[in-house]
Amino acid sequence: MDYAEVGDRPAPDDVIVQIADYVCGPDAGGSEALDTARWCLLDSIGCALQALNYPACTRLLGPVAPGTKVPAGARVPGTTFALDPVKAAFDIGAAIRWLDYNDTWLAAEWGHPSDNFGAILAVADWLTRQGEYPPGPRNVERGWTARRFTVGDLLAWAIKAYEVQGVLALENSFNRVGVDHVLLVKVASTAVATVMLGGTRERVVNAVSNAWLEATLRTYRHAPNTGSRKSWAAGDATSRGVRLALMAMTGEMGYPTVLSAPKWGLQDVWFKGQPVKLSRPLGSYVMENVLFKVSYPAEFHAQTAVEAAVKLHPLVKGRLDTIEKVTITTQEPAIRIIDKKGPLHNPADRDHCIQYMTAIGLIFGDLTADHYEDAVATDPRIDGLRSKMVTREEPRYTKDYYDPQKRSITNAVQVHFKDGAATGNIEVEYPIGHRRRRKEGLPLLEEKFRENVRTRFPKARALAIEAACLDSKSLDAMPVDKFMATFVLSE
Repeated sequence: MDYAEVGDRPAPDDVIVQIADYVCGPDAGGSEALDTARWCLLDSIGCALQALNYPACTRLLGPVAPGTKVPAGARVPGTTFALDPVKAAFDIGAAIRWLDYNDTWLAAEWGHPSDNFGAILAVADWLTRQGEYPPGPRNVERGWTARRFTVGDLLAWAIKAYEVQGVLALENSFNRVGVDHVLLVKVASTAVATVMLGGTRERVVNAVSNAWLEATLRTYRHAPNTGSRKSWAAGDATSRGVRLALMAMTGEMGYPTVLSAPKWGLQDVWFKGQPVKLSRPLGSYVMENVLFKVSYPAEFHAQTAVEAAVKLHPLVKGRLDTIEKVTITTQEPAIRIIDKKGPLHNPADRDHCIQYMTAIGLIFGDLTADHYEDAVATDPRIDGLRSKMVTREEPRYTKDYYDPQKRSITNAVQVHFKDGAATGNIEVEYPIGHRRRRKEGLPLLEEKFRENVRTRFPKARALAIEAACLDSKSLDAMPVDKFMATFVLSE
């Protein structure tokens, strides 16, 4: 094999250039995108607050070196921590993602665009708070001077981060070649964080090229290795975005053909030469069509299965021991990602098993984060029902899943009894968090936010937080440091 190399420095890959031009350009989106972004921000913080009730999450939070103090550091909502922006991005991102309850995006690749709020909130709070201290000479040299961000600025950056991650996911399926989809969080967070820091187009190109180099395995999402890393991997990815952005601000070089380089580029190594592409112009499409998890902290391909199971609960709750079979009709991605048989070893295993989630809905008539914990999972009725479940793909569901005009996530559940009777086949095409059910979903999303705030703060404080956050006009104008202070716990 010929490994001779040509040393000419080529122009950057076009995908990287398009991303840099977009994030360095004017704000994207109109009122619909901004309104949706506002709900994404509040929902993400609410999910993070709820996650702080789980020790498996909180043990990962705080300074890397215990006792380290960062003057005017970035705050982590619901905690007392003020950290450097890299670790703060990890903590915020990990908490947002921990319970698999934050918004999501389904395409050829899937993911959770709100993971990027780890970087956006940490960088914005850190930079805004730098005005409390005289800037040091190295900060001035690197462009790290104070910048007074508002919550409205956060929403504009969120639209761009969502768009970069989501449009890359439309036709590029990284998971099918074994690359973890949080790579796209790294790319989006890196791009946006670099501009937030004051980076030029050239520095964005350099930073984003470094993000593409960090493609990692996803085996921790699948049996037999399913584990809690899938709950903090997004926090790690958005944190790496901040780190790479900060490095780019020092003048660190980039790698212009990281995607297209023969033999060693991402396309040849992972995609067998197929190009990574942006299948539509970058605008505000992703934010406008993002999917909220309104009712259940469940992997999104199973949201409608849980909804169908909850509808069946009144018909089966007194007859669980007479069930012969449960049929789950679903789309191909659900079969590939969350169709699991055999033992489930931890909450991360259970919240990615369509049979487990459907069984919980049938037995309890609801699904909460606590249902994934060992105390509930040991209930013998759950595995008893799982053993009676049959999953099958419906080609129409798969077709509609990939149809850009529908983007449905259909599941149907039917229960068959030993005496030959059966329930109806309950089909749910669009989950409540889908754009097509936005009018129905927004009041429930607001209630979800209120409930999540109250898991962390006493009633009077919670009411003050809700009043500050649910007035959209005053919220958008609020300085970021004041917004983040709203969620700080007292020492």
